[in-house]
Amino acid sequence: MSSTFGKIFSVTTWGESHGAGVGSVLDGCPAGLPLDESDIQAELNRRRPGQNKMTTPRDEKDQVRILSGVFEGKTTGTPISFAVFNEDQRSHDYAEIQKWYRPGHADLCYDLKYGFRDYRGGGRSSARETIGRVAAGAVAKKLLKQVAGTEIIAWVNSIGEVDCGPLDLNTLTLEQIEASPVRCPDPAASAKMEEVVMDARTKCDSVGGTVCLLVKNPPVALGEPVFDRLDALLAQAMLSIPASKGFEIGSGFAAARMHGSEHNDELFFDGHNYHTKTNNAGGSLGGISNGEPIYCKVAFKPTATISQNQNTAGRGGENGQLLAKGRHDPCVAVRAPVIVESMAALVLADLVLQQKRHCL
Repeated sequence: MSSTFGKIFSVTTWGESHGAGVGSVLDGCPAGLPLDESDIQAELNRRRPGQNKMTTPRDEKDQVRILSGVFEGKTTGTPISFAVFNEDQRSHDYAEIQKWYRPGHADLCYDLKYGFRDYRGGGRSSARETIGRVAAGAVAKKLLKQVAGTEIIAWVNSIGEVDCGPLDLNTLTLEQIEASPVRCPDPAASAKMEEVVMDARTKCDSVGGTVCLLVKNPPVALGEPVFDRLDALLAQAMLSIPASKGFEIGSGFAAARMHGSEHNDELFFDGHNYHTKTNNAGGSLGGISNGEPIYCKVAFKPTATISQNQNTAGRGGENGQLLAKGRHDPCVAVRAPVIVESMAALVLADLVLQQKRHCL
């Protein structure tokens, strides 16, 4: 099921939404990196359900255990295994889904591919699978911070029709982002977004949103020409996140409306390093990082499972209606920033280790 991501710094995730637990195995991490469970738990706490009224009421503490690969507070260079045990499953909520396919969900496609599916919460198609990604991403972040002083942050840029206002990306902090219940650092927009999410929840509906990613002080010259371009790997990473439907880097689709004289980022040398006056490229040229901040945006669709009667088809070929049960986020974008950060960190950490093949 292509559950492994990365070439040298690689993560394999395991587990299902309503199984005994979820987690991942991280291979390729160099020895000697300081690491303990608190480093991982801090990131998982940002992803976990039941944080506030903006998220699913499923009450999971998501306590992580490191089962291998760490000794006396440092990585050993061997595979690191993370485990989080599920505690608040309600599999009976999904009894009807055993027969019916949920509109907008992966139910039908899984059945078409495998002839069998785990209907309890979607199994591997559930966003609960991303716990393993976030755990491995926490290690990648520590590695990047140690190697290059890299900082990775993401925030909710829009929910429904409400957009975040202009931000000073030079001073934006994780603390500003996490102070908002919807993880939007613009207080005025945050308040409006909360209203949109609560309105969707009240109507037993859901709403989509976008998440922006900023990588400060990224390592230079990461990315391979042609197929393993930095842009392409980031796109793959982001579009592998459940419910993601769009990706752009730098000026993105707006570049299609610009002239070259407007879009080209002017270069200058400050006596020590090369820089650009603008960053329409989003930190990547020719698929290789140029040292400027990496800036991306990811679009997330509305949560597929909603508590409204919807026309659908059944496993036996019958047509009918389904009123789906279960506990789901009214807006998946609210919990997505830490997942977006983690996937970016995994891409960059893998490329850092690959880069060692090219120069000493």
